[in-house]
Amino acid sequence: MRALLEYMARQLVDQPDAVQVRERAGRFNTVTLELTVAPEDAGKVIGRGGRVAKALRSVLSVAAARDGKRVHLDIE
Repeated sequence: MRALLEYMARQLVDQPDAVQVRERAGRFNTVTLELTVAPEDAGKVIGRGGRVAKALRSVLSVAAARDGKRVHLDIE
């Protein structure tokens, strides 16, 4: 899931080298992914009204469900 998020985020932003993804394991098969991008690219990852962020979360939740896990995405 981490690699998937990193790939999708790098395709969206102007500065792909600034994309960082941290992964934290939680309880009950829950994984928290923290996405950090350059400040000027934050709008591209969030999208108008949060549409892009919602789409990223949807794709990640499907990938996590295949592994029997749950995922949370934090955009910083």
